[in-house]
Amino acid sequence: MDRLHEIEVFVSVADAGSFAKAGARMRLSPPAVTRAISALEDRLGARVFNRTTRSLTITDVGQRFLENARRILIDLDTAEKEAVGETSVPHGHLTVTASVTFGRSALTPVVTAFLNQYSRISVSVLLLDRITNLIEEGIDVAVRIGPLSDSNLVAKKVGSVRRILVASPDYLARRGTPLSPADLRRHSMIAFTGLMPNREWRFMDGRSGHSVSFMPRLEINDAVAAIASAENGDGITIALSYMVADKIRDGRLVPVLDAHAPAAVPVSLVYQQNRLISPKVRTFVDFATPRLRKILADLVIPAVDPSTVTVSQDRSAD
Repeated sequence: MDRLHEIEVFVSVADAGSFAKAGARMRLSPPAVTRAISALEDRLGARVFNRTTRSLTITDVGQRFLENARRILIDLDTAEKEAVGETSVPHGHLTVTASVTFGRSALTPVVTAFLNQYSRISVSVLLLDRITNLIEEGIDVAVRIGPLSDSNLVAKKVGSVRRILVASPDYLARRGTPLSPADLRRHSMIAFTGLMPNREWRFMDGRSGHSVSFMPRLEINDAVAAIASAENGDGITIALSYMVADKIRDGRLVPVLDAHAPAAVPVSLVYQQNRLISPKVRTFVDFATPRLRKILADLVIPAVDPSTVTVSQDRSAD
């Protein structure tokens, strides 16, 4: 069996965490994957994976070999591209993902500008309101909002956003402005389930974080619909700052309890660090980073100084 093929299969299994998933990515049958790994283990005289019917873990030998295996594939890929003069010319197909609302408002315009400049690259944009697995789903670059827990990803910060409560001026004129987080229980709350999965709002009280729970009048699983309902005067909803910055500037929505809003969270472009960083990925990240930073900077809602906040009397109990 081809030794290079064995190495490619080994790295693919290590990345995917599964023989079946690696086989699907490489278009190999499960027996073919098993044969390649068995041949590699026979050659090394040691097991590279501990496998049962329910789990797959890499051994110490496999972990040590993995670093060298990746280096071999990187060197080979670089040599082939240099031979045909492709190292400096980004080309191929790129798959990028983001949440639905962020993709519509920020990512898609950047992708369009990117395609206009790089004619040899095509792009698939996946707008999904869930965390994707880059390896399993064949994604090159993802936009992640919030802290990153996966240490196997390279992250480039492009900005930050805040969770913010908003309501229409008409609603606040009718029902009054909440003076404290506890007042939310007496208001009509529109829960966007993507940001309020437990029907509660996390807020800051000085340096400590607390939460207030409530029974929403309306639950919506789409941010745009929840914001539209709030703009219509139906109640108070939660949004990420970039979603409502323009509406706040135009006076269609008003921040509520902004002095208690949680700290900003990062927005990052992430991609895999353990795979070859192809020219198309590197070029897209370099292209998108400054443009997304500008878009997010233009959509910043400054945090409110509590000493400058003016509120109306809460009449929600009337």
